[in-house]
Amino acid sequence: MSEIAGLEPRLVWEQFDAITQVPRPSKKEGRIIDFLVAFAKQHQLEYKKDDVGNVVIRKPATPGFEERPAVILQSHMDMVCEKNSDVEFDFDNDPIRAYIADGWVRAEGTTLGADCGIGMAAALAVLIDPQAQHGPLEALFTVDEETGLTGAFELGEGMLQGKYLLNLDSEDEGELFIGCAGGIDTIATFTCSMEEAPKNYSFFRVDVSDLLGGHSGDDIDKGRVNSNKTVARLLWGGMQSCELRLSYFSGGNLRNAIPREAYAIFGVPTRLKKDFEKRYELFAADLEAEFRLREPNFRITLNEMPQVAEVLDARSQFALIYSLVGVSNGVVAMSAAVPGLVETSTNLASVKFAGENKIVVTSSQRSSVESAKTYVMQMVESVFALAGADVVHSDGYPGWTPDPQSRLLAVTADAYRRLFGTEPKVRAIHAGLECGLFLEKYPDLEMVSFGPTLRGVHSPDERLEIATVPKFWELLNEVLRTL
Repeated sequence: MSEIAGLEPRLVWEQFDAITQVPRPSKKEGRIIDFLVAFAKQHQLEYKKDDVGNVVIRKPATPGFEERPAVILQSHMDMVCEKNSDVEFDFDNDPIRAYIADGWVRAEGTTLGADCGIGMAAALAVLIDPQAQHGPLEALFTVDEETGLTGAFELGEGMLQGKYLLNLDSEDEGELFIGCAGGIDTIATFTCSMEEAPKNYSFFRVDVSDLLGGHSGDDIDKGRVNSNKTVARLLWGGMQSCELRLSYFSGGNLRNAIPREAYAIFGVPTRLKKDFEKRYELFAADLEAEFRLREPNFRITLNEMPQVAEVLDARSQFALIYSLVGVSNGVVAMSAAVPGLVETSTNLASVKFAGENKIVVTSSQRSSVESAKTYVMQMVESVFALAGADVVHSDGYPGWTPDPQSRLLAVTADAYRRLFGTEPKVRAIHAGLECGLFLEKYPDLEMVSFGPTLRGVHSPDERLEIATVPKFWELLNEVLRTL
C-alpha cells in the first residue's frame, strides 16, 4: 500500500490505492475486470459480466431496508492515459505512482486515474462497509467510457434493476449534476504522398509543450491553448514567407483531451534560413505575450535538424496546414437556457501521420442541443472536406436532459443541506456522461451525478483534493440511508 491508503475515510482510500495498481487503459480493461470479479468473489457478492466487459456487483439491502428501492452506483473502469513527454511510463503494465502534495493526491508525470477511479473506490467501499445502511445495491462498472462509451452503448440486457442511479463521475464537490452534453467525433483522413526533400534546404523541429491541456468538455471554456493549432500557425506563416516544406507533424493523443504538446519537422531554403529564424523569434515572442495570462508554462522551441529524406507533397501540405488553421476550435456557443454553461464546442484533438501515406486528424464536438451538435459537426466536416480529406463520424452519444423535479435530486439536495449546512449547486455539465445512454435503455431511471473535487483531468496535472473525499463519502451514505 502507498501513503494514500492511510487517508480518511480509510475504506475509500484503500480501494482507490488498490485500483491505481491495476493498469486500465481504455479498450484494455481486462485486468481491472478481473480485479472486480475477484473482489466480488472475495466478499461473496453476486456479480454479472456482459459481453463487452461491463461488471455489475449486487449487494442485498441491510436489515430493515429491504423495502427500499434499489439504487445503482455507477462509475467507469477505464482511465485517460496521458503523460509528460520526458516521463518513462507504460500504461499497459505500470502501476500509477500516486503521491500526496499540498492537500492533493497527484501522480508522477502521468494522469492519476481519479477519473473515475475514486468513483469506483467509493462504490466498492459501500459494498464492504459494515456500517452502511441502504436498500438493494447494484454497483455498475462500465468499460471504455473515455474513448467510445462502448460499455454504456452496449450494456447487456438485464444488467440493471434499480430505479435510481447515482453517477459517481463528477469533479466538483458541492455541485449536483442533472444534465450533460451529447457528443460526436469527426475524423478527417488525408491521402498524401511523400517526395524527395528539396536540395539546399535547412531543416528544423519546432516543439510546443507545457500547455495546461485538460478535459475538452470541462475545460474548453477556460481559454486553454491548443498545441495543434499553435504549431499550424507557425507552419502557415513559414509557407507564406519562406517556402516552408513540411516533413512530419504530430500532436495530441486523445479525442477528449485538449492537446498539450505538438511538434513538426520542416525545412526552408538555406538562403532564407536567417530570415526564417528572425521571423520565428518574433512569432515566439508574440505567442508568449498572447498566452501569458492563459498558459503560464507555455514553451516553444526551435532546433535545427539534419537533412531529412522526404517531405509532404505540396498539394497535401497546403490542404493539411490550411485546414488546421481554418477549422474551428473551442467554445462555439454559450447556453441561453443555463447561464454560464457552454452549449456547443469543438476540440482539435490530434494530428497523426498514420503511415501508408495517410494523415489522420481527430476532433470532437459537444453540445447540449442536438441540432447544434449536428451543425458544429457539419462546420468541421466542411472545412476538411473542402481540403480534400475523407471525413467520417463516430456514432455519437446523446445528451442527458435535466429533470429538476426528480425525487432523487430532492433527496440528494436535502441530504447535502442536512450534512453540511449549505445549499448545493444544481448544474448541467458540458462534458459527456454515460447517463444519456442509460436513459435510452432504461427510460424510467432517475439520475444524479456527484463526486469529490478533481482538477487537471485528462492531463498529467490531474489531481484529487483530499479534503473533499470525506464529504463525497458522507453524502453518498446519507443518500443511500434516506432515499
